[in-house]
Amino acid sequence: PAVQTCLPLKTLTLFYLSLFFFAGDITQKGYEKKRAKLLAAYIPQTQSKSSFSLSLSLSSTRQHRSHRSGGARDERYRSDIHTEAVQAALAKHKEEKMPMPMPTKRRSAFVQSPMDNCTPPDTSSASEDEGSLRRRQAAVSAFWINRSIQGSSTSSSASSTLSHGDSSKSHNHIHSQNQTNVLADVLAHTRIGTETHTLSKNSFLKPIAYINVYSSSRGESSLVFFQHIRELTCVCVCVCVWGGVIVCDCVLGVPVNSRVSTKIQQLLNTLKRPKRPPLSEFFLDDAEQIVEVPQPDPNTPRPEGRQIIPVKGEPLGVVSNWPPALQAALARWGATQAKSPALTALDITGKPLYTLTYGKLWSRSLKLAYTLLNKLGTKNEPVLKPGDRVALVYPNSDPGMFWVAFYGCLLAEVIPVPIEVPLSQKDAGNQQIGFLLGSCGISLALTSEVCLKGLPKTPSGEILQFKGWPRLRWVVTDTKYLTKPSKDWQPHIPTANSDTAYIEYKASKEGTVMGVAVSKISMLTHCQALTQACNYCEGETLVNVLDFKKDMGLWHGVLTSVMNRIHTISVPYSVMKACPLSWVQRVNVSKARVALVKCRDLHWAMMAHRDQKDINLSSLRMLIVADGANPWSVSSCDAFLNVFQSHGLKPEVICPCASSTEAMTVAIRRPGARGAPLPARAILSMGGLSHGVIRVNTEDKNSALTVQDVGHVMPGALMCIVKPDGPPMLCKTDEIGEIVLNSRAGGTMYYGLPGVTKNTFEVIPVNSGGTPIGEIPFTRTGLLGFVGPGSLVFVVGKTEGLLLVSGRRHNADDLVATALAVEPIKTVYRGRIAVFSVMVFYDERIVMVAEQRPDASEEDSFQWMSRVLQAIDSIHQVGLYCLALVPANTLPKTPLGGIHMCETKQRFLEGSLHPCNILMCPHTCVTNLPKPRQKQPVGPASIMVGNLVAGKRIAQAAGRELGLIEDQDLSRKFLSEALQWRAQSDPDHVLYILLNAKGAAVSTATCLQLHKRAEKITAALLERGGINTGDNVVLLYPPGIDLIASFYGCLYAGCIPVTVRPPHLQNLSATLPTVRMIIDVSKAACILTTQTLMKTLRSKEAAASVNVKTWPTIIDTDDLPRKRPPHIYKPPTAEMLAYLDFSVSTTGMLTGVKISHAAVSALCRSIKLQCELYSSRQVAICLDPYCGLGFVLWCLSSVYSGHQSILIPPMELESSLPLWLSTLSQYKIRDTFCSYSVMELCTKGLGTQTEALKMRGVNLSCVRSCVVVAEERPRLALTQSFSKLFKDLGLSPRAVSTAFGSRVNLAICLQGTTGPDPSTVYVDMKSLRHDRVRLVERGAPQSLPLMESGTILPGVRVIIVNPETKGPLGDSHLGEIWVNSPHNASGYYTIYGEESLQADHFNTRLSFGEPHTLWARTGYLGFVRRTELLDASGDRHDALFVVGYLDETLELRGLRYHPIDIETSVSRAHRSIAESAVFTWTNLLVVVAELSGSEQEALDLVPLVTNVVLEEHHLIVGVVVIVDPGVIPINSRGEKQRMHLRDSFLADQLDPIYVAYNM
Repeated sequence: PAVQTCLPLKTLTLFYLSLFFFAGDITQKGYEKKRAKLLAAYIPQTQSKSSFSLSLSLSSTRQHRSHRSGGARDERYRSDIHTEAVQAALAKHKEEKMPMPMPTKRRSAFVQSPMDNCTPPDTSSASEDEGSLRRRQAAVSAFWINRSIQGSSTSSSASSTLSHGDSSKSHNHIHSQNQTNVLADVLAHTRIGTETHTLSKNSFLKPIAYINVYSSSRGESSLVFFQHIRELTCVCVCVCVWGGVIVCDCVLGVPVNSRVSTKIQQLLNTLKRPKRPPLSEFFLDDAEQIVEVPQPDPNTPRPEGRQIIPVKGEPLGVVSNWPPALQAALARWGATQAKSPALTALDITGKPLYTLTYGKLWSRSLKLAYTLLNKLGTKNEPVLKPGDRVALVYPNSDPGMFWVAFYGCLLAEVIPVPIEVPLSQKDAGNQQIGFLLGSCGISLALTSEVCLKGLPKTPSGEILQFKGWPRLRWVVTDTKYLTKPSKDWQPHIPTANSDTAYIEYKASKEGTVMGVAVSKISMLTHCQALTQACNYCEGETLVNVLDFKKDMGLWHGVLTSVMNRIHTISVPYSVMKACPLSWVQRVNVSKARVALVKCRDLHWAMMAHRDQKDINLSSLRMLIVADGANPWSVSSCDAFLNVFQSHGLKPEVICPCASSTEAMTVAIRRPGARGAPLPARAILSMGGLSHGVIRVNTEDKNSALTVQDVGHVMPGALMCIVKPDGPPMLCKTDEIGEIVLNSRAGGTMYYGLPGVTKNTFEVIPVNSGGTPIGEIPFTRTGLLGFVGPGSLVFVVGKTEGLLLVSGRRHNADDLVATALAVEPIKTVYRGRIAVFSVMVFYDERIVMVAEQRPDASEEDSFQWMSRVLQAIDSIHQVGLYCLALVPANTLPKTPLGGIHMCETKQRFLEGSLHPCNILMCPHTCVTNLPKPRQKQPVGPASIMVGNLVAGKRIAQAAGRELGLIEDQDLSRKFLSEALQWRAQSDPDHVLYILLNAKGAAVSTATCLQLHKRAEKITAALLERGGINTGDNVVLLYPPGIDLIASFYGCLYAGCIPVTVRPPHLQNLSATLPTVRMIIDVSKAACILTTQTLMKTLRSKEAAASVNVKTWPTIIDTDDLPRKRPPHIYKPPTAEMLAYLDFSVSTTGMLTGVKISHAAVSALCRSIKLQCELYSSRQVAICLDPYCGLGFVLWCLSSVYSGHQSILIPPMELESSLPLWLSTLSQYKIRDTFCSYSVMELCTKGLGTQTEALKMRGVNLSCVRSCVVVAEERPRLALTQSFSKLFKDLGLSPRAVSTAFGSRVNLAICLQGTTGPDPSTVYVDMKSLRHDRVRLVERGAPQSLPLMESGTILPGVRVIIVNPETKGPLGDSHLGEIWVNSPHNASGYYTIYGEESLQADHFNTRLSFGEPHTLWARTGYLGFVRRTELLDASGDRHDALFVVGYLDETLELRGLRYHPIDIETSVSRAHRSIAESAVFTWTNLLVVVAELSGSEQEALDLVPLVTNVVLEEHHLIVGVVVIVDPGVIPINSRGEKQRMHLRDSFLADQLDPIYVAYNM
């Protein structure tokens, strides 16, 4: 315990040591020595522990593997060699382990496993004495930190966080490098004390974990000072964010549960900071390519062989008894061998169900042909003519019906198109089948009665119209519905020609289903070639396990078998699922000579063989492995032979083959002679393969790929290898390329798609000079491979499984195999892993999705996932972008149970996969990000000279002159005098009308009434409050007239009013502390409020969150006696304070600004001029009246200008949405002011009710200006939606505009009645990140629409300034908006005068140019544009565009980002994202997204959010947090409080649904 308690102290020591080193107080050698000494106690034990835990997990998994049950699924990728390689690679990582943070999941969201194992215990018990609590805290924290360093479950490799360029070098040096981290960038990331909330002496600060990440010379991060503030007894917090300063006393660290914080600390360990090479240019323009192009590695292997020579197959022999057409063969066997068995079908238990003889097959096919041609329509109008296409829809369990239908179509000379049976509307790929049917022009489908009954129906009993399908007529082909042909009818059997015989469907990599047309001559030639290659004899028995509708199952099991009178035994998929050994038993029982299988069937039989002892496979002369082209088939073949050699299986009978739908059979291994040497194997280097070259692997056994040959090219065929992309250039002998084939026995075209056909079926290879090698066209097979010694063909993958990442090729199957070799495999199902690539940020990114077993725990899954990442990184030298686990049975299936890859990818991209676990690793695999920008120091004078040279004017603008006061009665300096004057001169003029939710006026105030109420309050203040002149008085009222009266009551008494939003009665614990803080900070002498609120302030509920005994004097102003004050105070000068304006900024800073009487008068006059306000005018105000321009319009403007204000409290809209709009209509209001919150409420709540409002007579044609009051960039999308929605109610599209104010000046812009309409521009976002403004056309990529923030008010001048150099900027620059105006605030209200800050923000001068004018800094970035429009004086109008708050901008990769832009992209990423917010923490970008859908969609958002931010902003998201709707805090103006959110996140108070750490 003693050692552990001193950990914080050591951490602090380390922190200071680092600072000394940075400051140059100690040498590097001294620093390293001291650092090593400090860390010596921790380093050895963590290493030994972690290595022990890993070896333990490895040994235990091996034991588990040895006695695993035989029920595992598809293990075609199984290879012990590969498993050993993976284990070796993982062991290599063992020494370099770094903790990898495990994602945080809410318990309710996924009930698979508890999270206790990764959450430190919460020890915030208040009962213990402080000392013991602190000791236990430190001990617990130290324990958890050690646990997190040691835990093998959440461990990652160091090399997986390195980019591939230097991963090989880094393995050996990683420890020494970690020990010698060089500190840099200290101050860049030191943010201690800058984001704390302002607070009073007796309030508590929620502790925040601050971490400083120092970047080492190699770009890794090392962590210094990572203990939570809770470990230190007393922390001094200084709040020094510009925007108002309040210095606080020391506060005690309050312990909180720091799960998220420690996770991020772990994450920081695993991140690689980007290197920052210097940039030559100050500004990277668009002409520069965005992407960082990786430099070619000189060590990349290149092909060195000679150009390949086309390989010829043996000549196709002509045998005398070969039929002239396939139908002729059937006719012959049907007549001469009628009793000979053609097909045996099995039932679900694997027993023979029926046998179809050649006689029956012939007679039934004949009946069907006759029926199709003669009985479907009338004699004059037949439904089918020869050459028409028909769909064949038969289940896999009914081969007999299919055979009859297929041959019936051939005899009728209609073209059969076999497709899968549609099971439901939601079948994966159903729509694409519709595309196939449409492109083939199919209107008729043949099926069996049983199948027809099973098709999905509508409620009325009709067959469902499937999405994307043409209307089909269904014809049942059962024998009882067929007509016997008349005596004189004979089928027409011509000699095989080039007409299409049948169409086989094929799905492309993109998911499109196309039909490959096979001509009659191709079909016949292919059967002949297969007969010759496989040496088929009449009367043999063949067991077929494959799908008989297409591919090898159709070619061997339906076509070639009939040509040779072979007896086919068809074993359907359903039987294989129930009894995996059934095909082996069939071979044994029927002494079959040939079996047609896939690796999957070999594996299943092998797993189940223990049950059967008396199996004999010696009759087999040929075991055709249909997917022998899969590189991992070699291990299945070996393992099968290993098990069944003792059952009579001969090694030479295993015949792998390669095929494709377009070229049909490409190559097949011929059955060998007994005792002949078996073909050789190639052991290839994976690194070489990824560069497309063949290198025999000798040194690193871990990254080797063993492939077997697929025999020789087919008889009568010619084969070449060409480059897979670009023109079909012949490869060199040691180069991997796509196999192209010229043969009469192949597909002829994609039916109905001539454009695609040309690129595939009519390829003429060219030599290195680009000249064609001949006239004959070749067909692309989609197979990647090479020709080995002895003209043996080797296949290493398929183009559809090819992933091209950073110029290197990877095979999806190889990655699956590596994942499966990571033991234990108790996490996922073997055959249910999909690998595909998605295009994100100019490169392919690899995604792996696997089905998780229901019993896998969270910990197991995470461990398996992290080890898969390491293994793939080690063996393939490529990073996985995303690894997702989905619940069992949820991946979309193909009809025979495989994974439907395109549909999986589609669901991933649209966010409907619903993963239950996800890991994103963008940091390791996104290597093409642009270089981080390094700003070059450019002085203010140089910028100014540069602008002059470029002919750009200085960016400044001004409102019109305030001019002389024309209204003599308003020449008074003080608002209190204005009210007294109005009470005398026009006592009965109604100034204010307050409406309730029903739209009724609940309270009104004439000039005299308001004056009288103010006097009563003044008298009460002087009597009961004991108030002195100049004291601060807090006004705590709901929005209404009482607030206005008490404001003037304070002015009459000589006090300074401070308006404060009352606490929310339903949420006192959250809102009352803010009230308390303002009261304490403003040092209020008294509180004016209502009776109800006074009770609330003193209630028990309030006592739970604040100290209710120390409130200042509280005066309830509800029932005051009628008393007049002895005198009304008049300030001696106009520079005296009129009131204090307190507001919480979006960065969470509470700031109070001082507003003088002169500023109040100037502002009111400015608004009066801009909006043309007179006594006869009515204005409707739907705003919160507590700060900024909202308060000015609510309380001050009417008294100054005399117009009538109709007050609508925004909270009333919650119970009556149409209140504001119906008020505008009812009172025929011309000018109205509202907030974004109000506008959003109306847009979302009333958008669909415009017709109903119209019926109620709501008419908005009277509205001339509707101004949104805000302190932010105009929300263009919202204002446009509002205008469009309510256009039907007569709202003019020109009416809606915005105002802009800030803390230093409450109203800078306000769209008046005279100025030109606000203009909208489109700026280039990439330039904006460089603080440049480049205008682009609407719709340009990366364009951002910005709306002018309203016309600049009279008397206001603005200038755009560089916030660092304080020099003026030109028109084309983004800079800070500085303002000069008579209504600027006088300064911040602080406890102690911070003169330097006041001078900097309120009275600052330009560093160059015009040094005499005093300016106030708004803290907002913007730019000025001179438009073509003219203002009132006839000059060209200068428009001010506000872009964002400077304190909220994110400095990432040397560029400036505005959170709202990233949030806009995030909100577009998925329909279920209701709202989002972003912030940075150290060098991590954190995105918080509110999920409006169901919780199972939470993890779908993670990759989509990561993708969209990477694509549109070129940033990698570090953490994605998914939360419930309403979690992102929003202030009264509708602005997001991102810093509050950040603090809540770090203190782990968000209760997130899911937290994903993108490693």
